Amino acid sequence: MTTTEKDAEQSTAEKTLIRVGHSPDPDDAFMFHALANDKIDTGRFRFEHELVDIETLNKRAFSGDLELTAVSLHGYAHLTDLYMLCPCGASMGDRYGPMVVSREPRSIDELKDLTIAIPGTLTTAFLALRLCLGQEFKHVVVPFDKIIEAAVSGEYEGQQIDAGLIIHEGQLTYGDRDLSLVVDMGKWWHEETGLPLPLGANAIRKDLGSETIGEVNALLKQSIQYALDHRDEALDYALQYGRDLDRQKADQFIGMYVNDWTLDFGPIGRQAVTELFARGHAAGVIPQLIVPEFVEL
Repeated sequence: MTTTEKDAEQSTAEKTLIRVGHSPDPDDAFMFHALANDKIDTGRFRFEHELVDIETLNKRAFSGDLELTAVSLHGYAHLTDLYMLCPCGASMGDRYGPMVVSREPRSIDELKDLTIAIPGTLTTAFLALRLCLGQEFKHVVVPFDKIIEAAVSGEYEGQQIDAGLIIHEGQLTYGDRDLSLVVDMGKWWHEETGLPLPLGANAIRKDLGSETIGEVNALLKQSIQYALDHRDEALDYALQYGRDLDRQKADQFIGMYVNDWTLDFGPIGRQAVTELFARGHAAGVIPQLIVPEFVEL
């Protein structure tokens, strides 16, 4: 090893480690492209990325082992002692979002008596459907990328499945499997509240201190802006996570969830989060009435 290489290795080792968790899907990959591939100067920090499904990230966040992590807004509502929300990095469904699909046309009321495959009980998709139905419902937790198949086959590991609550790219591909849309949660939520549906966010651990929190949040926003400014390049990277998506559909999906809302929740986005928590608490799904805490800029 040369002296230059040794100096570089030592310099890297001396940097503050920020472990980042996010989903292996095109929009998160697009958002984190610049950080994951050294496209921006991260200063005194080095970032390590862990790609796992959102429900796993929700559960892992209870132990606080990741400094920066993607979370469902529903998951965050149970984690306010450990994390605060970054004002950038949001996934907002503006009149679109998670969908319930089934093998045959059904009404929303029919769902109350069916068994629905869900991507996790801490997902915002689950919370939104619980609010939509106005009651508890029978469900089976299924990995998000296996829900469409479960809805098509009618079973998952020997358990009956009547419908599926789909997230991520399944929102664009369910029709390829001859499934019928029962309800789009983003559309339902907008009709109920006039607001976009806040689905996911990036949360940062509170114990990092205000200086580190501010710097990491700024780097996250810089990464998002880089992707938006270098769309084709970031899309090339994100395509490796676009299950069943061609380039056009991947670009469409990314446009749905990485946009102006992602650069900043803004007043309307923050209002939407507050409304989601208030309704979740009123329905008895969220134990305490949560006031979201955002990183101060």
